Amino acid sequence: MQPFVLREKPLHWIGSAKKDLLTFPGEVVDDFGYALSVVQMGGTPPSAKPWKGIGPGMFEMVGDHRGDTYRAAYTVRFTKAVYVLHCSQKKSPSGIRTSKNDVELITQRLKMAQTDYEVRYGKDD
Repeated sequence: MQPFVLREKPLHWIGSAKKDLLTFPGEVVDDFGYALSVVQMGGTPPSAKPWKGIGPGMFEMVGDHRGDTYRAAYTVRFTKAVYVLHCSQKKSPSGIRTSKNDVELITQRLKMAQTDYEVRYGKDD
């Protein structure tokens, strides 16, 4: 009998997502980094919730720090990799809705992720 081995999926960043994440407070960066490692191992971190804007396989993590809210959108639609599509600080003074500009950017970056995935791993998925 073969031993059960967890395989960590590669994590890929689209556009300025990683650079944007690194501008967040260190505590938020650490929390999101740990959460993304859980995702890479096939889990769902407590800070993640399904993001219904674009369909299945999309998630958003939300973190708060000193009254500010930070978000990271990622997808697990692909079997061999995880893609982080967008990281931002919530700017709206009220409501929880993601801005129209952010939704459009995430949609565009999901298409970029699809293309990148097909180049790296093929079109098998």
